[in-house]
Amino acid sequence: MDVKDIFSYNWSYLLPEFIILGFATVLSLLDLFAGKRLGKQAIGWLSLVGVVLAAVFVFVNVGTLDKPYSYMADMIRIDNYGNAFKLLFLAGTAFALLMSLSYLKQREVEHTGEYYFLLLTGLLGAMVMASSADLITLFVGLELLSLSSYVLTGLRKKSLHSNEAAFKYVVSGGIATAITLFGMSYVYGLTGTTHLYEISIRLAEASMAGYSFLVYVAFAFLAVGLAFKISAAPNHMWAPDVYQGAPTPVTAFLAVVSKAAGFSMLFRVLMIAFFHVTDGVSRFFFEQGSLYLAVMAAASMIIGNTMALRQTNVKRLMAYSGIAQAGYLLVPFVPPTTLFFSEVIFYLFGYLLVSFGAFAVIMVVSREQETEDLKGFAGLYHRSPLLAVAMSIFLLSLAGIPITTGFFGKFYLLMGSLAQENYWLSGVMIVTSVVSYYYYFGIIRQMYMRPGTSEAPLYVPKGIWTFVLVMAVATVFFGAFPGLVTDYIQVHFNPSFDFGNMLLPTFR
Repeated sequence: MDVKDIFSYNWSYLLPEFIILGFATVLSLLDLFAGKRLGKQAIGWLSLVGVVLAAVFVFVNVGTLDKPYSYMADMIRIDNYGNAFKLLFLAGTAFALLMSLSYLKQREVEHTGEYYFLLLTGLLGAMVMASSADLITLFVGLELLSLSSYVLTGLRKKSLHSNEAAFKYVVSGGIATAITLFGMSYVYGLTGTTHLYEISIRLAEASMAGYSFLVYVAFAFLAVGLAFKISAAPNHMWAPDVYQGAPTPVTAFLAVVSKAAGFSMLFRVLMIAFFHVTDGVSRFFFEQGSLYLAVMAAASMIIGNTMALRQTNVKRLMAYSGIAQAGYLLVPFVPPTTLFFSEVIFYLFGYLLVSFGAFAVIMVVSREQETEDLKGFAGLYHRSPLLAVAMSIFLLSLAGIPITTGFFGKFYLLMGSLAQENYWLSGVMIVTSVVSYYYYFGIIRQMYMRPGTSEAPLYVPKGIWTFVLVMAVATVFFGAFPGLVTDYIQVHFNPSFDFGNMLLPTFR
C-alpha cells in the first residue's frame, strides 16, 4: 500500500478504536508517572470517559454510514454489522468499569492501573474482531482480547483460585487457538487468501472441484476453536474455574463482552466464508454445517443446564448458565433466517443487562458474607428487600419468565427455530429451559425462604445500588416493550447483513 493511500482514507470511521487505543496508552503512562498523585479511582473514571466517548462516535457512524467502508485492502471493514456489536462491547465494558470502581476498594487487586488498561485493550481486541474482514486481523483482535483476559483473570495474585483459573485459562485458550489456526490453515491452503469475501468464492470453487471433505474438516476445526470464546461445547470446561477465580467485574466482562466478541467472529468466519459452499445439490452451511452447529447448540444447552444443578458456588452456577446461554444463541444458526441477526443482538442486549446486574448483586453479597456459596444469599430479602427483588428479576429473565428481556429473547429464538421446522432443537431448548428453573429458583428460595446468619441491614454502596436498580428497571422495561430494541436493530443494523447480498461492495 502506497504511503499516499494512507492520507486518502476517511479515518473518522475508526475514531472509536483510536479513542480506546489513545485512552489506554495515555492512562497507562499517567498511572506510571503520576499514579500516586492522580489516584486509582481517577484512572477508572477516565477509562469510563474514553468508553463513553467511543460509544458516541459509534452512534455517529451508525447514522452516517450507508455502505461498508474498508481500510488496508479491505482487511478492516466498518459496517453496521460491526457497529451493533461494538455498542454491546462498549456498554459491557462501561458496566464492568462501574462495578470495578466499587470492587477495587477491597484491595484484592493491587495493580489497579494495569487492571483498567487491560480492560481497555480487551475491549479494543473485541472491536477489531467485529470489524475484521480478513483472517489475519481477526486473529490479531482475538489474541488481543484473549491475552488481556488471561491477565485480568489472574490479577488477584494472593488468591489460589485466581492463580489456578488463570493457568487453566491460558492452557485451554492456547489449545483453542491452535485448533482455530489449524482450521484457518486448511482454509488458506484451499483458497490461497486470507480475505473472507474472497474465501467465500474460492471455497465454493474448491468444493465443486472435489475438495468437499477438506472444506468440511476446515469448518469443523474452526467451529471447535471458536467455541472456546463463546464457552460452548465441546470447548467449554474452562468457564466454571475462570468465572470462579476471576475478579467479579472481570467475570461479568468475560460472560458478556468476550462471549459477544466470539459470536461476532463466528458470524464473520463461518457464515461468510462457508456461505456459498455447495456440492452441486445442497448448500453446505444450510445442511451439514447447520447440523454440526445444531449438535453443538444442543450439547451446550444440555451440559450447561444439567451441570448447573449440582453447583453450590454461585459464580460456577453462572458459568454453567453461560454455557447454556451460548447454546441458545446458536439456535438461530440452524439454519439462519434473515431475522437471525436481530434475534441474536436482542438476546445479547438482554443478557448484557441481566448478567451485569446479577454479578453486581453477587459481588455485594459475597463480599459481605465472605463466601460465594449459595447459602450466602440466605435471608437476603429480610436484610435488603430491594436488592433481593432486583436479583429475582435478573434470575427470572435468565429463566425466560415474562415480562423480562430474557423471555422475549428466548421467544424470538424459539419462533425462528420453529419457522425453520427445526423441531428437535426447539424441543431441546424448551426442555433445558424448564430444567434451568430449578437452579435459578434455588437462589430465589435462599433469598426468601431460608434464614440468614444475620438480621442486620446489608450495606450496599450507593453506586452499586443505582447500578443494580437501573439494570433491573431496564430488564423489565425492555421486556415490556421489546419492539423499541428490535425495531432499532431492524432499521439501523440488519441491512448490512443481507443474505441475498453477502458480498457487499466497499468504497473508500
